[in-house]
Amino acid sequence: MTYDLVAIGNPVYDMISTPRAKTSERILSGCSTNACLAAKRLGMKEVMLVGNVGSDFEQRFQMEMERYGIRTINTGSKGPTTGFSLIYDDRGDRILEVIADAGKIPIRTVWRDCQQTRYLLLGPVLYEIDVETIMDLIGSLPGQVFLDPQGLLRRLGRDRKVEHFCERDTFKRLVGSVDFIKPNELEAEVITGLRDHIESAKTLVEWGADVAIVTLGENGSVACDGKACFSVPAYKTTAVDPTGAGDVYAGAFLAEYSRTGDLGSSCLYASAAASIMVESIGPDFPVTDQEVRRRAERIAAELKTL
Repeated sequence: MTYDLVAIGNPVYDMISTPRAKTSERILSGCSTNACLAAKRLGMKEVMLVGNVGSDFEQRFQMEMERYGIRTINTGSKGPTTGFSLIYDDRGDRILEVIADAGKIPIRTVWRDCQQTRYLLLGPVLYEIDVETIMDLIGSLPGQVFLDPQGLLRRLGRDRKVEHFCERDTFKRLVGSVDFIKPNELEAEVITGLRDHIESAKTLVEWGADVAIVTLGENGSVACDGKACFSVPAYKTTAVDPTGAGDVYAGAFLAEYSRTGDLGSSCLYASAAASIMVESIGPDFPVTDQEVRRRAERIAAELKTL
């Protein structure tokens, strides 16, 4: 089978608390998971998620994925399932703590199943993807590679709080191996050492990525492809839970880019989809192609070439 999208990264079950909402139990989330959910709902037909899920959530995870129409390969079932505690304050700042870690994904053992895809999304949450292994393997991939680097920039610090770090030389080589990279503003600074998000995006393209996108939360995003750079607006809305907005941006971007190959319109589409994600909490965010296109049309006039 040829997939439209294969995403590699551990699914997570999180506890989330924001000024407007709070979960009563751990809920499904994660970079690769949310990207798959968005891509599937927005037109990608064959979508597969690869990662470690422990026995504590294995049955529930399988039932949820079947309900969402997403194929899965569970590469681990003995340990616990990855999870985070996310607590947001009134300014949108958050405290991120690790509840459990499902560990490394044995990518080589499932690589044959991952190869036949138009797009491969690497969406780790806590360094579960081995960088050297993936760089060795993706050269054999016929499709294009999209990297959301958040989980490759995290490590456990004191009191199980998450710290950011970057092995810059290794990351430079990784960026040169992928087609798309999408850090948020903080991650872009950690990777490049630059505070200017436009310069960060340009630098990532100089390092070898075909497209670099830096997401800026309620301030939109910046996208560069070596030919042009765009300032992409956000659709203004009230955020109930910002968790997963960047993940949905990634999935929506790939869904639209696979249809059009156009950077600017795909970023508008992704920005509009992310605005729907933040209006609710959990994996049942009500994103539809019709509503995404309506919102994208509303903000299209604000798209600027830099």
